[in-house]
Amino acid sequence: MKTINRIHPVYAEMERTVFDRMSALAREHGAINLGQGFPDGPVIEPLLEAAARALREKSNQYPPGAGLMELREAICGYYQKRQDLALTVDQVTVTSGATEAIAAALLALVKPGDEVILFQPAYDAYAPMVRRAGGVAVSVPLAPPHFRYEEAALSAAITPLTRVVILNDPLNPAGTVASHAELAMIARICTQHDLIAICDEVWEDVRFDDIPHRSLMSFPGMAERAVKIGSAGKIFGLTGWKIGWMIAAGDLATAIAHAHQFLTYATAVPLQWAVAEGLGLSGDLLEQQRKGWATARARLKTGLEEAGFVVLPNAATWFLCIDLTASGIALTDREFSERAVVEAGVATVPVGALYSGDAAPSHIVRLCFTKPAPVLDEAAVRLGAWRSAL
Repeated sequence: MKTINRIHPVYAEMERTVFDRMSALAREHGAINLGQGFPDGPVIEPLLEAAARALREKSNQYPPGAGLMELREAICGYYQKRQDLALTVDQVTVTSGATEAIAAALLALVKPGDEVILFQPAYDAYAPMVRRAGGVAVSVPLAPPHFRYEEAALSAAITPLTRVVILNDPLNPAGTVASHAELAMIARICTQHDLIAICDEVWEDVRFDDIPHRSLMSFPGMAERAVKIGSAGKIFGLTGWKIGWMIAAGDLATAIAHAHQFLTYATAVPLQWAVAEGLGLSGDLLEQQRKGWATARARLKTGLEEAGFVVLPNAATWFLCIDLTASGIALTDREFSERAVVEAGVATVPVGALYSGDAAPSHIVRLCFTKPAPVLDEAAVRLGAWRSAL
């Protein structure tokens, strides 16, 4: 028997992620990497100081599996202040990043044969995790440029086997934010059909529209049927720390905590101490960071538009998207990304790679803007010169 026949088919058939591939090509060709999403820039200094102090002065041994009490209390306080959510520490489980939280939630809540609705474009970990849990991923595509949630499309996707809806709001890679009416509609459908909502809200505080984030958990009927997932990596721009959390009530909280117990059990305790301090920092520090990201967003947008690209609207996340067709470029998104990293020296991500099925658009490309100004300027110049030569 061949070794590959002994591997679970979800992983045996899995291709390399688009993020990994584009980053590898960027390294190979010495390209500017605007593909993988992480900030290159100043870090909030008190967070680094808190982590260093925790390494020296706090415990470096196993914390409680659910997370440090201090961090869980800080998470509750943070959401009370910023989103008016009344939470208790027993609802919070700290995880090794939001990706582990998503995995724990799916493993705990999805049984073999259950259908899980994924709005597309979607984080590329969702579908493999659904399949590994024994579930069936059901796609509901969102159409550019506005990526709106349509009630008819969602209702048509629901069957007697539907158990879970995964909602990523704000939406990566589109950078869009669901309206109050859209969230209310999703909540109403979840309650009508007795569905659980896994709410990937990691971009909740990376917003530029001056409208406070509202969690799907806060809508009528959702408190007992939602799992809210957050990420210190996104809030503070510290993706490598891998400190995330999931929040739920009652039996949901118990089930996802049990799944977490046998995935990672716990995550880096000094970083938990640091994040607990960070969530209590002055709002001015976080606002200053967001203003820096907003400035970078505007700079890349201007550079791309001056180079002749049409940039789609953006209200959140670290990403801008360009419309190739509207920009007069006849390449598909995959062709553009594969050629740009080699010929222009700039790595991007084809948004179609984050869709499943035939509904994937082939004309949208994503770029990360949380980079130093000279890097963004050079990337725009390179892409503009390459575009002119096509």
